[in-house]
Amino acid sequence: MRKITLPTIIDIEASGFGAASYPIEIGIVRYDGAKWCKLLRPFASWVHWDKEAESLHGISQQMLQARGEEPLTVCMELNNFLGNTVVYSDGWVVDNPWLIKLFAAAQVEMSFTCRALDYILSEAQMEKWHEVKNNLNAEFDVKRHRASSDAMIIQQTYAKTLELTRT
Repeated sequence: MRKITLPTIIDIEASGFGAASYPIEIGIVRYDGAKWCKLLRPFASWVHWDKEAESLHGISQQMLQARGEEPLTVCMELNNFLGNTVVYSDGWVVDNPWLIKLFAAAQVEMSFTCRALDYILSEAQMEKWHEVKNNLNAEFDVKRHRASSDAMIIQQTYAKTLELTRT
């Protein structure tokens, strides 16, 4: 049987849910299993903050100021970690604009491309997606909604749905 090549998955937590929001944490699980996750210290001009989003991901503004890294550093590390690859997001419609916002504000060219996970999912995988993802969340007993754990669950859900739908 052929070995499955897993996609590189990115997940982003943000300051809120609307257009004024910005990325505050980026988590990645690469195709080879390597993991990368960073909190971002917001630019001074990034001021939007939604308490509902904070309660969802559990990241406070104080945590970002204390432990967040400079956006320029994060952009350089992302480019180094990902190179000229494609990363996939299950929330592309918000994650991609947040990446664009981050890289534009840092004045760094993004070396990688972010695409919607739907591009590589079959219909059969999509049909099983939510049930499998919920089962994996329970199995791994994920306690927090954070970028790194979300990326890992998404990648594992991809692998499991592919395994279940192969003929």
